[in-house]
Amino acid sequence: MSAHRSRGFTLIEVLVALVIVAVAIGAGLKAAGSLTDNAERLALVTAAQWCADNELVMLTTRKGSFPGIGETTFECEQLGRRYRGRLIVRGTVNADLRVVDAVVGDENDVPLVSVTTGMYRYR
Repeated sequence: MSAHRSRGFTLIEVLVALVIVAVAIGAGLKAAGSLTDNAERLALVTAAQWCADNELVMLTTRKGSFPGIGETTFECEQLGRRYRGRLIVRGTVNADLRVVDAVVGDENDVPLVSVTTGMYRYR
């Protein structure tokens, strides 16, 4: 009797290969989704940072103005999105120095970034 050898893959081998490919594709799609989410988050935070920086620059460059202690709100638009922010001015032991926090969030007031600077009153 001659031994009959078949060539090719068995059904089990093909199914195992398909499972391996499916798992690899699933992992790749999850990684691509994470990259997309991270890029979106980076764009949001960067634009919020620009809003905070712009507001602080406007505050510090006003001639003869020294901010009073307290909190004010502002709105900003960057990259086609609206952001809401708060300027929080705090006093220090030096009456000529103020600490100013610019806290910026998205349109739902979810905080994205906080920037702090000091302002000195020149006499």
